[in-house]
Amino acid sequence: MRRPSPSDEPSASPDIERRNYFRIEDHIGLEICRSASAEGSKQSGAAGHLHALRGELRRLDQDIRMNLATLSERDRLLGSLFKTLNSKLDTLARIITFEQNMMQAVRWQDVILSEGGLAFMQDSAAFSPGEEITLRMVLPPELYQVEARAKVLDISASGRVHTEFIDLPNTDRQLIARHVMRWQIRKRQHDQQQGLDT
Repeated sequence: MRRPSPSDEPSASPDIERRNYFRIEDHIGLEICRSASAEGSKQSGAAGHLHALRGELRRLDQDIRMNLATLSERDRLLGSLFKTLNSKLDTLARIITFEQNMMQAVRWQDVILSEGGLAFMQDSAAFSPGEEITLRMVLPPELYQVEARAKVLDISASGRVHTEFIDLPNTDRQLIARHVMRWQIRKRQHDQQQGLDT
């Protein structure tokens, strides 16, 4: 019997594609704002400057990684030294970020995260399906900071709000994908270590 080819199958709906993303249960920093709130409009200017700075930082980080790879091919010892110095600067930046006041306003909570969206428990604010919100996320331990527009899909009886990202920039999607991948690696290593200990 001939197996159906991809052309024989109906195209996947957006809901099915969203479910195809690998989801993880994580504990992240999360700030939720209504997209059209007055507070959001007041902070839009500062947020724009901050977004530009983050973009510049990501570009510089990519340049450093490319140059480090080239340097390592020519001189492994020197390349290893610069990688260590780069990691030290990253760690220092994380420490400074944690100590800054802006981190105190971010609430840390358990969520379900994927490249397609985020699910979180509803607190004091009430949301409704179809509503657009802004999610500001801090993803440990790398402390990636991602700001995304999202649409509320549904709210479960337990109060969990399921959202889908809207027009998420590719750079932010890659940050989430990298975070999910590293979470998987850490979990696999943790499970293997537990297997050795038992």
